[in-house]
Amino acid sequence: MAYDEGLAERIRLVLREDADVTERKMFGGIAFMCQGNMAVGIVGEELMVRVGKDAFADALTEPHTREMDFTGRPSKGMVFVGVDGIGEDEDLRAWIERGVSYARSLVPK
Repeated sequence: MAYDEGLAERIRLVLREDADVTERKMFGGIAFMCQGNMAVGIVGEELMVRVGKDAFADALTEPHTREMDFTGRPSKGMVFVGVDGIGEDEDLRAWIERGVSYARSLVPK
């Protein structure tokens, strides 16, 4: 599955000064890792955000979000944000910051 390269570039611009961010092909798309933990990624045109189990229900109340169910089973702690939820740079940045914050709260790998 291809992923939206334009969205990947927008994410790279937000994360460009974070030395601990790496990229990895994952889920048929691309994932951005902080300290070895996935923070955000792209599957098709959607942003995938790791928010954690505690923030999962709250994240699903945000517009244009849904459970991440890439494998057919919902993944508690991860959400997809649709194109309309990340159209503005400040919206994309806010989601990236949520994912990065959660990834940095985990033990580095």
